[in-house]
Amino acid sequence: MAVIDTQIEAFCKELQMPTLLQEYHQLGNRAAKENWKYTEYLYEALKLEAEGKAARSKATLTKMAGFPTIKTLEQFDFDFTVGVNRRQIEELSSMAFVKHNENIILLGQSGVGKTHLAIALAYAAVQKRIKARFMTASDLILQMARAKKEKRYDAFLRQTVMAPALLVIDEIGYFPMSKEDAHHFFQVISRRYERGSTIVTSNLVFSQWSGIFANDKVVTTAILDRLLHHSHVINILGDSYRLKEKKEDQNNGLDLYEFDPKKTQN
Repeated sequence: MAVIDTQIEAFCKELQMPTLLQEYHQLGNRAAKENWKYTEYLYEALKLEAEGKAARSKATLTKMAGFPTIKTLEQFDFDFTVGVNRRQIEELSSMAFVKHNENIILLGQSGVGKTHLAIALAYAAVQKRIKARFMTASDLILQMARAKKEKRYDAFLRQTVMAPALLVIDEIGYFPMSKEDAHHFFQVISRRYERGSTIVTSNLVFSQWSGIFANDKVVTTAILDRLLHHSHVINILGDSYRLKEKKEDQNNGLDLYEFDPKKTQN
Protein backbone atom coordinates (compact mmCIF):
# COMPACT_ATOMS: atom_id res chain seq x y z
CA MET A 1 0.00 0.00 0.00
CA ALA A 2 1.32 3.44 -0.93
CA VAL A 3 2.17 5.88 1.83
CA ILE A 4 -0.49 8.29 0.62
CA ASP A 5 -3.14 5.55 0.85
CA THR A 6 -2.13 4.89 4.43
CA GLN A 7 -2.39 8.57 5.26
CA ILE A 8 -5.77 8.95 3.51
CA GLU A 9 -7.18 5.99 5.41
CA ALA A 10 -5.82 7.36 8.68
CA PHE A 11 -7.50 10.71 8.03
CA CYS A 12 -10.80 9.01 7.09
CA LYS A 13 -10.78 7.09 10.36
CA GLU A 14 -9.84 10.16 12.40
CA LEU A 15 -12.55 12.24 10.75
CA GLN A 16 -15.05 9.37 10.99
CA MET A 17 -15.68 9.10 7.25
CA PRO A 18 -16.25 5.35 6.76
CA THR A 19 -17.93 5.63 3.35
CA LEU A 20 -15.05 7.60 1.88
CA LEU A 21 -12.64 5.14 3.48
CA GLN A 22 -14.23 2.35 1.47
CA GLU A 23 -14.73 4.25 -1.78
CA TYR A 24 -11.95 6.83 -2.16
CA HIS A 25 -9.71 4.61 -4.32
CA GLN A 26 -12.49 3.72 -6.78
CA LEU A 27 -13.62 7.35 -6.82
CA GLY A 28 -10.08 8.45 -7.59
CA ASN A 29 -9.87 6.05 -10.52
CA ARG A 30 -13.13 7.42 -11.89
CA ALA A 31 -11.89 10.98 -11.50
CA ALA A 32 -8.73 10.15 -13.45
CA LYS A 33 -10.64 8.49 -16.29
CA GLU A 34 -13.14 11.34 -16.60
CA ASN A 35 -10.57 14.12 -16.12
CA TRP A 36 -12.34 15.69 -13.16
CA LYS A 37 -11.18 18.99 -11.73
CA TYR A 38 -9.92 18.87 -8.15
CA THR A 39 -13.07 20.60 -6.96
CA GLU A 40 -15.21 18.02 -8.77
CA TYR A 41 -13.44 15.19 -6.99
CA LEU A 42 -13.80 16.96 -3.65
CA TYR A 43 -17.51 17.52 -4.30
CA GLU A 44 -18.12 13.87 -5.20
CA ALA A 45 -16.12 12.66 -2.20
CA LEU A 46 -18.03 14.84 0.24
CA LYS A 47 -21.34 13.96 -1.41
CA LEU A 48 -20.56 10.26 -1.11
CA GLU A 49 -19.76 10.57 2.58
CA ALA A 50 -22.86 12.69 3.25
CA GLU A 51 -25.08 10.11 1.55
CA GLY A 52 -23.46 7.34 3.56
CA LYS A 53 -23.94 9.28 6.78
CA ALA A 54 -27.61 9.88 5.94
CA ALA A 55 -28.15 6.18 5.21
CA ARG A 56 -26.52 5.17 8.52
CA SER A 57 -28.59 7.76 10.38
CA LYS A 58 -31.84 6.52 8.84
CA ALA A 59 -30.97 2.91 9.68
CA THR A 60 -30.22 3.83 13.29
CA LEU A 61 -33.38 5.92 13.69
CA THR A 62 -35.48 3.14 12.14
CA LYS A 63 -34.09 0.65 14.64
CA MET A 64 -34.61 3.03 17.56
CA ALA A 65 -38.21 3.76 16.50
CA GLY A 66 -39.33 0.28 17.47
CA PHE A 67 -41.65 -0.31 14.53
CA PRO A 68 -43.35 -3.73 14.74
CA THR A 69 -43.04 -3.85 10.95
CA ILE A 70 -42.23 -1.38 8.19
CA LYS A 71 -45.24 0.14 6.43
CA THR A 72 -45.08 2.84 3.77
CA LEU A 73 -47.59 5.28 2.34
CA GLU A 74 -47.02 3.74 -1.10
CA GLN A 75 -48.40 0.47 0.26
CA PHE A 76 -51.58 2.06 1.61
CA ASP A 77 -54.76 1.35 -0.38
CA PHE A 78 -56.46 4.74 -0.55
CA ASP A 79 -59.16 3.35 -2.82
CA PHE A 80 -60.27 0.75 -0.28
CA THR A 81 -60.82 3.07 2.67
CA VAL A 82 -63.33 5.87 3.18
CA GLY A 83 -62.35 9.06 4.99
CA VAL A 84 -58.66 9.10 4.12
CA ASN A 85 -57.80 11.97 1.82
CA ARG A 86 -54.71 11.14 -0.22
CA ARG A 87 -53.75 14.80 -0.61
CA GLN A 88 -54.01 15.40 3.14
CA ILE A 89 -51.80 12.40 3.91
CA GLU A 90 -49.26 13.52 1.32
CA GLU A 91 -49.20 16.96 2.94
CA LEU A 92 -48.72 15.39 6.36
CA SER A 93 -45.86 13.29 4.99
CA SER A 94 -43.94 16.54 4.40
CA MET A 95 -43.55 16.58 8.21
CA ALA A 96 -44.64 20.19 8.55
CA PHE A 97 -46.96 19.01 11.33
CA VAL A 98 -43.91 17.82 13.29
CA LYS A 99 -42.22 21.18 12.85
CA HIS A 100 -45.33 22.85 14.28
CA ASN A 101 -45.78 20.30 17.12
CA GLU A 102 -49.18 19.23 15.80
CA ASN A 103 -50.92 15.92 16.48
CA ILE A 104 -52.64 13.35 14.27
CA ILE A 105 -55.57 11.32 15.58
CA LEU A 106 -56.58 8.27 13.56
CA LEU A 107 -60.00 6.84 14.40
CA GLY A 108 -61.71 3.75 13.02
CA GLN A 109 -62.67 0.15 13.58
CA SER A 110 -60.09 -2.61 13.78
CA GLY A 111 -58.34 -3.41 10.53
CA VAL A 112 -59.12 -0.27 8.53
CA GLY A 113 -55.49 0.86 8.30
CA LYS A 114 -54.95 3.14 11.31
CA THR A 115 -51.74 1.47 12.41
CA HIS A 116 -50.51 1.27 8.82
CA LEU A 117 -50.89 5.02 8.38
CA ALA A 118 -49.35 5.75 11.79
CA ILE A 119 -46.28 3.63 11.06
CA ALA A 120 -46.00 4.91 7.49
CA LEU A 121 -46.01 8.55 8.62
CA ALA A 122 -43.50 7.85 11.37
CA TYR A 123 -41.32 5.93 8.91
CA ALA A 124 -41.53 8.91 6.53
CA ALA A 125 -40.32 11.06 9.42
CA VAL A 126 -37.36 8.75 9.98
CA GLN A 127 -36.48 9.01 6.29
CA LYS A 128 -36.21 12.76 6.86
CA ARG A 129 -33.96 11.99 9.83
CA ILE A 130 -36.56 12.97 12.40
CA LYS A 131 -36.48 10.95 15.60
CA ALA A 132 -39.67 8.92 16.04
CA ARG A 133 -40.87 6.26 18.47
CA PHE A 134 -43.69 3.71 18.12
CA MET A 135 -45.43 2.21 21.17
CA THR A 136 -48.76 0.59 21.85
CA ALA A 137 -50.81 2.25 24.57
CA SER A 138 -50.63 -0.89 26.71
CA ASP A 139 -46.84 -1.12 26.44
CA LEU A 140 -46.45 2.58 27.20
CA ILE A 141 -48.54 2.35 30.36
CA LEU A 142 -46.77 -0.85 31.45
CA GLN A 143 -43.36 0.76 31.06
CA MET A 144 -44.46 3.90 32.90
CA ALA A 145 -45.82 1.89 35.82
CA ARG A 146 -42.57 -0.07 35.98
CA ALA A 147 -40.50 3.12 35.81
CA LYS A 148 -42.45 4.63 38.68
CA LYS A 149 -42.02 1.50 40.79
CA GLU A 150 -38.28 1.55 40.11
CA LYS A 151 -38.04 5.30 40.91
CA ARG A 152 -36.95 6.33 37.40
CA TYR A 153 -40.21 7.93 36.31
CA ASP A 154 -38.75 11.34 35.44
CA ALA A 155 -35.92 9.73 33.49
CA PHE A 156 -38.44 7.67 31.51
CA LEU A 157 -40.43 10.78 30.66
CA ARG A 158 -37.27 12.54 29.45
CA GLN A 159 -35.73 9.65 27.52
CA THR A 160 -38.76 7.85 26.10
CA VAL A 161 -41.68 10.28 26.11
CA MET A 162 -39.99 13.59 25.31
CA ALA A 163 -36.90 12.57 23.33
CA PRO A 164 -38.65 11.70 20.03
CA ALA A 165 -39.94 14.57 17.92
CA LEU A 166 -42.76 12.25 16.87
CA LEU A 167 -44.35 9.74 19.24
CA VAL A 168 -46.85 7.16 17.98
CA ILE A 169 -49.25 5.69 20.55
CA ASP A 170 -51.18 2.84 18.98
CA GLU A 171 -54.40 1.11 20.06
CA ILE A 172 -55.88 3.52 22.59
CA GLY A 173 -59.18 2.07 23.72
CA TYR A 174 -58.42 -1.61 23.28
CA PHE A 175 -58.20 -1.99 27.04
CA PRO A 176 -59.59 0.09 29.95
CA MET A 177 -57.12 1.92 32.16
CA SER A 178 -57.12 2.26 35.91
CA LYS A 179 -57.09 5.74 37.43
CA GLU A 180 -53.33 5.49 37.88
CA ASP A 181 -52.90 4.37 34.27
CA ALA A 182 -55.03 7.30 33.14
CA HIS A 183 -52.80 9.63 35.15
CA HIS A 184 -49.72 8.18 33.44
CA PHE A 185 -51.28 8.75 30.02
CA PHE A 186 -52.22 12.31 30.94
CA GLN A 187 -48.58 12.95 31.88
CA VAL A 188 -47.50 11.85 28.39
CA ILE A 189 -49.99 14.07 26.58
CA SER A 190 -49.45 17.00 28.95
CA ARG A 191 -45.65 16.88 28.68
CA ARG A 192 -45.73 16.70 24.88
CA TYR A 193 -48.39 19.38 24.45
CA GLU A 194 -46.97 22.03 22.09
CA ARG A 195 -43.48 20.55 22.58
CA GLY A 196 -43.72 17.48 20.35
CA SER A 197 -45.98 15.79 17.82
CA THR A 198 -48.03 12.74 18.72
CA ILE A 199 -49.92 10.31 16.51
CA VAL A 200 -52.58 8.27 18.29
CA THR A 201 -54.87 5.57 16.96
CA SER A 202 -58.13 4.46 18.52
CA ASN A 203 -61.09 2.25 17.67
CA LEU A 204 -63.40 4.45 19.75
CA VAL A 205 -65.00 7.82 19.01
CA PHE A 206 -64.22 10.65 21.41
CA SER A 207 -67.54 10.35 23.24
CA GLN A 208 -66.44 6.88 24.37
CA TRP A 209 -63.00 7.86 25.61
CA SER A 210 -64.14 8.42 29.17
CA GLY A 211 -64.58 4.65 29.43
CA ILE A 212 -60.91 4.22 28.52
CA PHE A 213 -59.70 6.46 31.32
CA ALA A 214 -61.48 4.89 34.30
CA ASN A 215 -64.63 6.97 33.60
CA ASP A 216 -62.77 10.02 34.89
CA LYS A 217 -64.36 12.84 32.91
CA VAL A 218 -61.93 15.46 34.24
CA VAL A 219 -58.84 13.52 33.09
CA THR A 220 -60.52 12.57 29.81
CA THR A 221 -61.40 16.19 29.07
CA ALA A 222 -57.86 17.31 29.91
CA ILE A 223 -56.36 14.68 27.60
CA LEU A 224 -58.70 15.44 24.71
CA ASP A 225 -58.25 19.19 25.15
CA ARG A 226 -54.48 18.88 24.67
CA LEU A 227 -54.65 16.25 21.95
CA LEU A 228 -57.25 18.02 19.83
CA HIS A 229 -55.64 21.45 20.02
CA HIS A 230 -53.38 21.76 16.92
CA SER A 231 -54.50 18.38 15.58
CA HIS A 232 -55.51 16.60 12.40
CA VAL A 233 -58.38 14.17 13.01
CA ILE A 234 -58.86 11.44 10.43
CA ASN A 235 -61.93 9.20 10.68
CA ILE A 236 -61.36 6.03 8.67
CA LEU A 237 -64.40 4.09 7.52
CA GLY A 238 -64.76 0.92 5.48
CA ASP A 239 -64.17 -2.79 5.91
CA SER A 240 -61.18 -4.44 7.52
CA TYR A 241 -58.06 -4.82 5.37
CA ARG A 242 -57.37 -8.14 7.02
CA LEU A 243 -60.84 -9.48 6.22
CA LYS A 244 -60.42 -8.20 2.67
CA GLU A 245 -57.17 -10.12 2.28
CA LYS A 246 -58.73 -13.25 3.79
CA LYS A 247 -61.65 -13.06 1.40
CA GLU A 248 -59.30 -12.58 -1.54
CA ASP A 249 -57.37 -15.66 -0.47
CA GLN A 250 -60.63 -17.55 -0.18
CA ASN A 251 -61.63 -16.47 -3.67
CA ASN A 252 -58.27 -17.71 -4.89
CA GLY A 253 -59.17 -21.19 -3.75
CA LEU A 254 -57.59 -21.30 -0.28
CA ASP A 255 -59.43 -23.12 2.50
CA LEU A 256 -60.03 -20.58 5.26
CA TYR A 257 -61.84 -22.52 7.93
CA GLU A 258 -62.21 -19.52 10.18
CA PHE A 259 -64.83 -18.12 7.81
CA ASP A 260 -66.97 -21.25 8.05
CA PRO A 261 -67.01 -22.75 11.56
CA LYS A 262 -68.83 -25.85 10.26
CA LYS A 263 -65.72 -26.85 8.32
CA THR A 264 -63.75 -27.12 11.54
CA GLN A 265 -66.11 -29.73 12.92
CA ASN A 266 -65.19 -33.38 12.40
